[in-house]
Amino acid sequence: MQVDASGRKRSTGAGRADGPGPSNRPYQSWTRSGGQVSAERVNPSELSPPTGFSHAVVATGERIVFLAGQTALDAEGKIVGEGLPEQFERALGNLLTALRRCGGAPADLARVTVHATDVADYRAHAPRLGRIWRDLAGRDYPAMAVVEVVRLWDERALVELDGIAVLGSPPSTAH
Repeated sequence: MQVDASGRKRSTGAGRADGPGPSNRPYQSWTRSGGQVSAERVNPSELSPPTGFSHAVVATGERIVFLAGQTALDAEGKIVGEGLPEQFERALGNLLTALRRCGGAPADLARVTVHATDVADYRAHAPRLGRIWRDLAGRDYPAMAVVEVVRLWDERALVELDGIAVLGSPPSTAH
């Protein structure tokens, strides 16, 4: 039994036939507030090895959180950061803030879509973006996709992230 940074008790079961590794974690489950949540990252050996994402995530839990697209907006509604890495860090931070406000943690993310205005620029910055992800969200990668878009709602935005998370039962509130 392990306790992660958010204080959740985690148990790690046996590895899968296709082998555990940094991007291919074995079955993981944890308990929070009496609700059982599990996330199994599946990365079949028949597919290209994933880097910074999981090919599939099988998630079970009691609550599903749909996270709206987040850009690099600050609390006043202004885009911050001139370059993609700075905007990515802020957008991911905003996504995780919304998730935490719902009682979730980065490991609860089952799916994230990255909307980028320039995929070539995203690929050029991929190593730095990966470090930003690991620093803010850890190594329990959700199923992910990067999609190029013509533009985002705010014309200064270079990147937007949205996601889906699976959580256990909500914390009980005292009356």
